[in-house]
Amino acid sequence: MASGTDVMDRAAPAPDTPATGSPRRRWLVPLLLAAGWLLGVAWRMWLARHTTLPIAHTDEDSYLNTARALAGGPDGFSSENELLRRVGYPLLISPAFLGEHDFTTSYTLVKLINSLVNAALFPLAYLLARRLLRLDTAPALLAAAVAATLPATAFYADVAMIDAVMAPLVVAWLLAVHRWIERPGPLAAATVGLLVGAFHLLHSRGLVIVAVHVGLVLLLVVRRRVRPRAALAALLPVLALALVNWAVVRLLGDRVYLLGSNPGGGTVRAVASGPGLARLGAAVVTQLWYLVVVSFGLAGVAWATAVRELRRVERGPATRWTLGVALVSTVGVAAGASVILAGVTGKPSDAIYARYVQMLVPFWVLVGLAVVLTGGYRVVLRRVAVTAALLVLGAAVVAGRLAYVASQGHHLRYGGFSAPDLMALTGGWREFRPVTAALVGLAGCALLVAAARVPRLRVPLLVALVLVNVGSLEVIAQRLVRPMAASTAPTPPVADLGIRPGERVYASTGVSYILRFNLSHQVTWTDVRWFDDSPPAPADVVFARWAPGAADDWNGAAHGFVRLGGNARQHWAAWRRG
Repeated sequence: MASGTDVMDRAAPAPDTPATGSPRRRWLVPLLLAAGWLLGVAWRMWLARHTTLPIAHTDEDSYLNTARALAGGPDGFSSENELLRRVGYPLLISPAFLGEHDFTTSYTLVKLINSLVNAALFPLAYLLARRLLRLDTAPALLAAAVAATLPATAFYADVAMIDAVMAPLVVAWLLAVHRWIERPGPLAAATVGLLVGAFHLLHSRGLVIVAVHVGLVLLLVVRRRVRPRAALAALLPVLALALVNWAVVRLLGDRVYLLGSNPGGGTVRAVASGPGLARLGAAVVTQLWYLVVVSFGLAGVAWATAVRELRRVERGPATRWTLGVALVSTVGVAAGASVILAGVTGKPSDAIYARYVQMLVPFWVLVGLAVVLTGGYRVVLRRVAVTAALLVLGAAVVAGRLAYVASQGHHLRYGGFSAPDLMALTGGWREFRPVTAALVGLAGCALLVAAARVPRLRVPLLVALVLVNVGSLEVIAQRLVRPMAASTAPTPPVADLGIRPGERVYASTGVSYILRFNLSHQVTWTDVRWFDDSPPAPADVVFARWAPGAADDWNGAAHGFVRLGGNARQHWAAWRRG
């Protein structure tokens, strides 16, 4: 690794093959990348062994029901709304529902699809480290391993969540942007457009990426860096995939019925005032600050470097434009997520909800590592000073926000999917600990920089980061995933109760919604609709509340049903019409 005055001052790396062109050496890196990807898939599936039923309700339920319907299975509900509805992820996992599988098998196949895509972050991160950041082969491989094991992204391979595929897509997109600007042409432009269209097809946060993409295309045309033909090639795939989303939604029709409401005046009212803008600003700061903490300050180092690169017009444009696109996208996603969440008025606001920005952690970790490993001593110190300021000021904003809300007699939500990696790093499983988080970020950043100054410690440093990531995910599995899986899995399984395919099954709203959804998933042959008290006439089997001695205990005998079994401690029972 060369050491210079700044991370971008170095020449492009030498090719991976030596001058001798030995076939054995020529295939070494591809073999390592393939082996790393397969190992990553196996590791993710091992982490996912605890989850046999969904734990992230109602997001998982929505994706799984839609995927099942796309595969030709029964209808189902989705918590999405018509305006922000996306079908990309259900399309990806729909093959898991082909054939006559029980739900556990289909869910395992979904996690396998997740793992295959999520583990692709390793070879993609390596390519980014080589081509954009110009790291040598060995450090690029280790840096890629750090990025691929980050809890912010690997965690989501365990569940049926769209976030499992977002981080690899971010790295692939920014790689394509760099390639397009470096070597403009219709094919490179179309590749970028296709990846941006994939964002739009997958999730509503893709709207931010689409807006950034359109702005990039317009700027490149105005600066005469690309021709109109290439600009058109960059925009048409986005439009095409938007039409695919529209077409699939229309094809589904009412088979997947929506429970969500379109964003309306509530969103505007939530932010269109002085206090509303202050709350919005605090939420954005919280998400950006989170990125700095969980990356041990590397995101802050990367941002400081990116801002510096944008001001140095003598630099090669590909790197500057790519970093600029990444910066704008990061702020845009944080702001967009905060606006949408501010409009959800039916539940308390979140102390932190990092899910939307987590897809950006690997990219900024890679950039930060490149600076720490190869930047000059003074350059790195300046970047670290900026990072320390971000950590301290961010913690002050977060602590102030928490204190203010508490003084008003309210509380902010803080749950398992808010920021599981932050919980593991700070031990804050039940409460948000901003001061502890800032100290963790500062200590981690100081250790990284100190170790990187000693050449012989650089490889152990990267290995240590991988081990920290792996250990954090194991802690998350033990403290979060396993308890959630145990508490949300209804016992006994539906199959053990003698409920047969072909029977019409309904569920009472008296059953806790988490157990109700997980009971319904096991009924793979029909859509399980809900009822309040009196079961519908067509019902052959119902799931209802079982609370012996309580006033709301459901008496199925009064409706002509016979209890098949259930779990009184979980307050549910299955009844068949007698």
